[in-house]
Amino acid sequence: MAQFQLKSLRDLFVVVAHPPDPDSQLVIQQFERIGCRTEAAWPIPRDLPPSTDVIVAAIGHDHHKALKTSLKRAGSSRPDVIALADYENPAMLELMLDLEALAVISKPVRPFGILTNLVVARNLSITNKTLLARIRRLESRMEGQKKIAKAKSILMETQAISEKDAYKIIREQAMTKRISIDEMADAVIYAHDLLSGRTNDP
Repeated sequence: MAQFQLKSLRDLFVVVAHPPDPDSQLVIQQFERIGCRTEAAWPIPRDLPPSTDVIVAAIGHDHHKALKTSLKRAGSSRPDVIALADYENPAMLELMLDLEALAVISKPVRPFGILTNLVVARNLSITNKTLLARIRRLESRMEGQKKIAKAKSILMETQAISEKDAYKIIREQAMTKRISIDEMADAVIYAHDLLSGRTNDP
């Protein structure tokens, strides 16, 4: 699994989405001391600045929709969210969960804890992305195995051959055509469905 590197913090671009006040100024100063490139953004922009890695966002009902829209429009480039909250209650916690915040900085802001929250957020983000990529690879592999199994079944039935011979045909054809076995299995299934459709036509 990918390992988080503390030195990578200096490469981060952090956007602080919070009304200008002493809390937001302190947050910006601390991130700049860490070495991050930091920018204030208020009101919350419809589109976040390009290459935003982390957004430290004020939590509140008044601007929650705008923040959600901004994060959604970021698409696959969605930054990690660190919530900046002045109190805890079920409503605020629901907003944080809805934003999928990875860490929380409490107000009034104190210098101690900001670095820790950033490290926790980035480590969780990297871990989550690594696990998600692994899950997608496994799902793709399982889907490929299903296609190969179906293609073998088609050849076994239509050619009256063994499973071993059916797989051999798929593999050899894939090598000849210089495509993957999964792609060859897709071709077998497509051809069978196409021919079956023609056969069933009146």
